[in-house]
Amino acid sequence: METATVAGGCFWCTEAIFKRLKGVLSVTSGYAGGKEKNPTYDQIHSGDTGHAESIQVTFDPAVISYKTLLEVFFGTHDPTTLNRQGYDQGTEYRSVIFYHSPEQETQALAVKERLAAEDTYDKPIVTEIVPYTAFYPAEAEHKDYYDNNKNAPYCRIIIDPKIQKLMKHFKEKVKKEYQ
Repeated sequence: METATVAGGCFWCTEAIFKRLKGVLSVTSGYAGGKEKNPTYDQIHSGDTGHAESIQVTFDPAVISYKTLLEVFFGTHDPTTLNRQGYDQGTEYRSVIFYHSPEQETQALAVKERLAAEDTYDKPIVTEIVPYTAFYPAEAEHKDYYDNNKNAPYCRIIIDPKIQKLMKHFKEKVKKEYQ
């Protein structure tokens, strides 16, 4: 098993998306990239801790590759907006890949460079690619937020479209690969 840690806006969204991928064994919402040990949700939203809302993914590389996880990551948030995803603003919503090994760093840089070279986005990709240092799980009320609150307005308006986009992408990818 391997571990991936990324931040791409609200961790409720990224957790909900990554939990639906075959080969992903667990997804934990939390905080990474900052200086404060064991921060709380309120602390990271003060903007003083340096942490981003992140997820940590345990996955089976025999079923899903790190590269595929990165493609899902880039495809389900806007990696061109600095410190913002939709209405969520602040450094805690920045786009970051926290690599756990030199191999992950190489793959992250390659995917980012490929997307830039293909002009996938209208603006430059601002996603940071930095070494993993620590991850702090979020409070219990954030675990499985989407699955526990599917009828909440935020889930219906923000998360549902991201999940639908993911499912459409993979249906099209499978269709192309097996025609």
